Amino acid sequence: MKLKEVLDRTIQFFKDKNIETPRLEAEILLAEAMGFKNRVDLYLKFEQPLKEEELTRSRDFVRRRIQGEPVAYITGRKEFFGISFFVSSAVLIPRPETELLAEEAIAWIKKQNLTNPQILDLGCGSGCIGLAILKNIPEAVLTAVDKSEQALEFAKMNAEKLNLNERTKFILSDIQSLKMIDQKFDVIIANPPYIAENDPEVQIEVRKYEPHLALFSGPNGAEALKSWSEKSVPLLKDLAWMGFEMGWTQSEMMQEQFKQLKLKNVKIIKDLSGMNRHITGEKNG
Repeated sequence: MKLKEVLDRTIQFFKDKNIETPRLEAEILLAEAMGFKNRVDLYLKFEQPLKEEELTRSRDFVRRRIQGEPVAYITGRKEFFGISFFVSSAVLIPRPETELLAEEAIAWIKKQNLTNPQILDLGCGSGCIGLAILKNIPEAVLTAVDKSEQALEFAKMNAEKLNLNERTKFILSDIQSLKMIDQKFDVIIANPPYIAENDPEVQIEVRKYEPHLALFSGPNGAEALKSWSEKSVPLLKDLAWMGFEMGWTQSEMMQEQFKQLKLKNVKIIKDLSGMNRHITGEKNG
């Protein structure tokens, strides 16, 4: 069976199964099954017959996708901020809206013209936010914290892949034990769990495959947002910036929280859908 035939059949199969982006996902999975570096190679090798092992691998990927497993977990990679990160079900899949948090942090650092800025990434997961900042601020140093040993292993792998491991320190800890950190930071970033445990709007595949530890936070989703922000403020330098991702219904609560924590220039950042997605504030800004 030739590659074009397999691709066409996969696209149609995904359409029949109501996959939201059938062509894109078919291309990504088949390119991965074939060992291609990018999807363009599919179209350059349309007439190439598939070997038996390639066909078997392609069928396995398609089966897993139809069962609901996210494409990123099947391929083991996800792009974030123009960088390819290793991922697995031990970490959240990086989302495009989270890139805005990295953008805001980078912009603030550049505006302040900081030398060797110290970054703290709480609940770092794959490390995508902190490492994206390091990639764009060559003199920055990152401390990445997560209480999941598996998640921290992925952050370490990504740092090594990006040649950023010498500028990154990894700490296995829950947020309640941040007193073990004996330094202060110019920037603190976090994408904490902020979904209510019984939220009916959570997609089935998200609830089934992504780590609940990184998704859910108490009956109303606010526990981590409040406790993490409270624990973070004492770790800020005299002039510093803090940014958290949050749920779109939590912006009013978090504005009040940041103001109670004496942060200034508190700002809400909307995502590409126009939803309130991030909150930022400055110490002595």
